[in-house]
Amino acid sequence: MTAVRRLLLALFLAPLPLAASPAPEAAPESGAGPGRAGIASAHHLATEAGHEVLAAGGNAFDAAVAVAMALAVVEPASSGIGGGGFFLLRRASDGREVFVDARETAPAAVSLDWFLDDEGKPDRDRSVNGPLSAGIPGQPAGLAWLAEHYGKLPLETSLAPAIRLAREGFPVDDKYRALMGYRVEVLRRWRSSARQFLDAGEIPEEGHVIRQPDLARTIERLARDGHDGFYDGPVARRLVTGVNEAGGNWTLDDLAGYRVKEREPLVIEYRDHRIVTSPPPSSGGVVIAQALNILRRWDLPALDPAPRSHLLAEALRRGYRDRGIYLGDPDFVEMPLRKLLSADYAAGLRASILLDKATPSAMLPGTDNAPRGTDTTHFSVIDAEGNLVAATLSVNLPYGSGFVVPGTGVLLNNEMDDFALVPDAPNAYGLIGREANAPEPGKRMLSSMTPTFVIGEGRTAVIGTPGGSRIITMVLLGLLEVIDGKDAQAVVSARRIHHQYLPDAISAEQGALDEATIAALQEMGHTVNVGERDWGNMQVVIWNHADGSVEAASDPRWSSGRAEVREP
Repeated sequence: MTAVRRLLLALFLAPLPLAASPAPEAAPESGAGPGRAGIASAHHLATEAGHEVLAAGGNAFDAAVAVAMALAVVEPASSGIGGGGFFLLRRASDGREVFVDARETAPAAVSLDWFLDDEGKPDRDRSVNGPLSAGIPGQPAGLAWLAEHYGKLPLETSLAPAIRLAREGFPVDDKYRALMGYRVEVLRRWRSSARQFLDAGEIPEEGHVIRQPDLARTIERLARDGHDGFYDGPVARRLVTGVNEAGGNWTLDDLAGYRVKEREPLVIEYRDHRIVTSPPPSSGGVVIAQALNILRRWDLPALDPAPRSHLLAEALRRGYRDRGIYLGDPDFVEMPLRKLLSADYAAGLRASILLDKATPSAMLPGTDNAPRGTDTTHFSVIDAEGNLVAATLSVNLPYGSGFVVPGTGVLLNNEMDDFALVPDAPNAYGLIGREANAPEPGKRMLSSMTPTFVIGEGRTAVIGTPGGSRIITMVLLGLLEVIDGKDAQAVVSARRIHHQYLPDAISAEQGALDEATIAALQEMGHTVNVGERDWGNMQVVIWNHADGSVEAASDPRWSSGRAEVREP
């Protein structure tokens, strides 16, 4: 036995107490809000839009409408009116916690044949580019729902900043150019897309002003008529006509039938904290719950980096495996959630972890067809009353499908690729799935988006991030940082690792693991891939209960984000 393995066994086999099951902690009672508001988003103009609406008398839910739609305008690579998302809410007046599901749905005519080549293999061009790749958008319905059921202001007020930004324009920044570089050839395929986002067919230079008058008119219709302003009437007719003329297959009934779903969040108790997170059709909450249940046996902060990273990778490996086998749209699929979230199931998974050796993913049950060989956005809001919003929104890959429906300014998502189009064949993010996530008419595709609250006796945190398949891992790591007492800036700045079952490797940002840790992990049998680029764009707001102070932090990996705290 090597010295490294002896050290690891000594660490792992030391008698550590099992984590207690703490009583749930609640945020302060109604009327005990922080007295100030914090917003962290991926773009400074979106954060400003949220504070503008708060200053007009709105609450966190009105601010969420403003931030989300402003991001749709100024960060089109990551989210938009042609996409969808999840909104996790906590209302201060009565403590109500709810998960607002505005995920896209498959059109009624959906067929697997759309996305397969002549050999029955996934045709990635069809599943990620153009109108066939687009689900029925959910974000407009989600924003109208928030305004109607939780906000204080009319939709026209909350959407006014976004309308102004779409009409008057915004300057191109480094993030716009960087993400455009991944998708510029796709955007050139359609005149409407190139006209809206490119400059004479080329990636615009920094400072070039992007104006979107068609999008401004579409948002105005939503502001005036609410849900029906997008899903019925002239906007709906233009969407269906434009999609079908470009080779898609939508109907007016697809749009008219879209509905927001309110779901009960998942609640996890871990180390004297109450974690409120995302239920299916998000896979994030289930995977995080499984990982934390497995990890309860060990005192993670006391471990050295190698054993800590090993345990995290092994817990995530098992959670992501179950994600691919069992999870899907709860309106279509019976999922064994009681089993997956149980302590007994976690104990069984924990028992399969070798303390000094990686478990090859191919050796776990359920891997009979292992495959061979981003973009999203998040924002966090806490208002002066103590209302909370964690929102993660997406069009999937950067600039979604690349297709702007003529006359609407609506850039469509390419979320159909998030379905399991072929069992155990990886999607664009390398994630696999099976029948539970197969496409069906009206079904929501499984997502990794994981907006989350972390509530302890002394602090409440609102956390989330984009990042495709890495979202779940990043939120898990971030909430562990919060529980360890780190401030908001430290949480968003921490270097990250990731494991998602397949491919069977630990990914690591530069600087996340030192050379000795990498060597120790490799000795245990892990493949460690140190990335050439960073990932994620985490946005965190933390409310310190004792003094009412609020911290807000945007991920330093991108320069466009802004986190700001203001007095009312």
